[in-house]
Amino acid sequence: MTSVHQHHDHHVCISEALQEARILCQQRGVRLTRLREKVLELVWQSHQPVGAYDILAQLAKQEERAAQPPTVYRALDFLLEQGLVHRLSSLNAFIGCPHPGIKHNSCFLICENCRVTQEIDHQAINQSITSCASDQGFKIVDTAIELTGLCSNCQGFQESL
Repeated sequence: MTSVHQHHDHHVCISEALQEARILCQQRGVRLTRLREKVLELVWQSHQPVGAYDILAQLAKQEERAAQPPTVYRALDFLLEQGLVHRLSSLNAFIGCPHPGIKHNSCFLICENCRVTQEIDHQAINQSITSCASDQGFKIVDTAIELTGLCSNCQGFQESL
């Protein structure tokens, strides 16, 4: 698993996410409108969750015609339905999904200092959750585990103080 703190060209992250979204939407026969694509691009601007009103503010800076909140929420709902983004309930914010074409359980590591968030997909976690639910006769429909703490960069910064 690659850490979001490792040096990388973040423009590649954005470009790959948008390209994958275009392909998935075309395969599924749904429309990735210009606004939906722009909202997805804004969600992918960093590895930090972004709120709907932050997206709205960014759109207002970039567009000659300001989008309204319901329009942004509809775009986010579409992106959620297609599995292109995840909603982080604890932050009431959104983050891009690095593997939208694959049905998966979502587990997020959220740094409470810098807010960098990383989605992890670990077979042992998935099996454990499924097994525990099954033991209780429970069928999981959706999973989003949010773990907060300090990322390796922020831990190192605190130790140097």
